[in-house]
Amino acid sequence: MSLIDPGEVVPAGELGRVHFIAIGGAGMSGIARIMLRRGIAVSGSDARDSELLGQLGDLGAKVFVGHDAAHVGDADTVVVSTAIREANPELVAARERGLRVLHRSAALASLMAGRRAVAVAGTHGKTTTTSMLTVALQHAGADPSYCIGGQLVTTGLGADEGTGDVFVAEADESDGSFLMYTPHIAVVTNVEADHLDNYGGFEMVKENFARFVDRIEPGGTLVAGADDPVALELADRARARGLTVRTYGEAEGADLRVTGFTPRGLGSRFAIEGAGEVALGVPGRHNALNAAAVVAVAQALGVDGAAVREGLAAFGGAMRRLERKGEAGGVEVFDSYAHHPTELTADLEATRDYLGEKAASGGAAGRIVAVFQPHLYSRTRFFAAEFGAALGMADVAVVLDVYGAREDPEPGVTGALVADAVPAGTETVYAPVRDEVPGLAASLARPGDVVITLGAGDVTALGPLVLERLAAR
Repeated sequence: MSLIDPGEVVPAGELGRVHFIAIGGAGMSGIARIMLRRGIAVSGSDARDSELLGQLGDLGAKVFVGHDAAHVGDADTVVVSTAIREANPELVAARERGLRVLHRSAALASLMAGRRAVAVAGTHGKTTTTSMLTVALQHAGADPSYCIGGQLVTTGLGADEGTGDVFVAEADESDGSFLMYTPHIAVVTNVEADHLDNYGGFEMVKENFARFVDRIEPGGTLVAGADDPVALELADRARARGLTVRTYGEAEGADLRVTGFTPRGLGSRFAIEGAGEVALGVPGRHNALNAAAVVAVAQALGVDGAAVREGLAAFGGAMRRLERKGEAGGVEVFDSYAHHPTELTADLEATRDYLGEKAASGGAAGRIVAVFQPHLYSRTRFFAAEFGAALGMADVAVVLDVYGAREDPEPGVTGALVADAVPAGTETVYAPVRDEVPGLAASLARPGDVVITLGAGDVTALGPLVLERLAAR
């Protein structure tokens, strides 16, 4: 079973006036931005003011801070996310008036209709892959419309309307909403157990990815990670449907095989068999794999390969994806959205490569100071041991308490579960008082070290504060 009923897609031109509840979120604001660029009347509310609300207002949206039934106004369609509760006064008013209520993914599907849709899915890497693909296609002159679950470092945007016929979208599996899309090309980077608070078990996760692959339109293409066993199973499923399949990765037999990965500062160089040499300005072996997925999609779209490789070289990263925040006192500070053990491992490996290369070039033998905030009580309960093992790759681990987000606290589930699971070789501090963490991290760091804040919650705000403490010491 799925969590969201795909239902029928309503063409964007039939939505009328559209009101967004919680319009300030990354995904919701992006959809609203594209609608405004298409001339659709948009309004929306959010619990707090933000720069994104201001940007939407400048584009012509009517925005409100706070939630009130009156804000729905004369809307014909109301857009919500999974996080919106039925008791929200604007949603209550919409239901009482019989207005069309769409999930965020259904609104995005409306915008994708009629375009060559590329939907990028997977447990890890989908935001960066979608971002890379967008930049590469822009560089090649394809000018796609796009909607990403993050923001591009170079532009600060996570969504926009393009002039081309391609629509690139990050397809979120967390609540089953990726089953709203009928892509021409689908990417599945990998499939692991996550979002078990919604799915209950890994078998249901896999079942929903299979249903996602089944939604690829006839004659379409699946791009699948060859290093992931579940993605390979999905590739077999797609072939059985008569779809074109392109695999990528380091595994023998991959259609686009990555070889010769070599770190180069905050980037890397490698080859993709059959596609040539690639240079990236973002670190990590995992990003080399993401780039290979981009090349596979570009080939399926018939886009010039040389221009795509130039676009990959120019890619500046996505915000919160191992994003460099600055340097003070000889210590560099990075920020990462990593909130699953596999993601922590990938980012810490990339950071270790970076420090190793600096040391080989005559720099200080720096250490990793990882500042990790677990996200969701359920995820912490499921993966505490795995989080601890991943943090063992750091020299120093500072573990905050759990960022609950949409969940209520669970007895006995705290950041201490993770801290207690970190191997003995890593200096570990459990820091449940968030306000004390910037000073603590700064005191633990030495010149040449890297401090990296990790997590999907408000840990992202601590990086600039760590830099302030480093500069002042």
